[in-house]
Amino acid sequence: MSTIDFTNKEKEAMVEKLQAYFEKELDQDLGQFDAEFLLDFVSKELGAYFYNRGLHDARAVLENKLSTIDEDLYAIEKETN
Repeated sequence: MSTIDFTNKEKEAMVEKLQAYFEKELDQDLGQFDAEFLLDFVSKELGAYFYNRGLHDARAVLENKLSTIDEDLYAIEKETN
């Protein structure tokens, strides 16, 4: 799997969410550097799990759509003698 690159705006949003979570749920201040460090760790160590789950879910949607297409094709099949 190649590295997923986020825009600066996306990284900022994720860092802000981490900081807000630490403040609200853990009553802890998480500085900018620490939040970025934590985000890098989570991305590197856990990101593949989320990525693979996304692929799994996308594959299930695709299989469902292909099944529907297959049924539609059988429905328009002409009778032969």
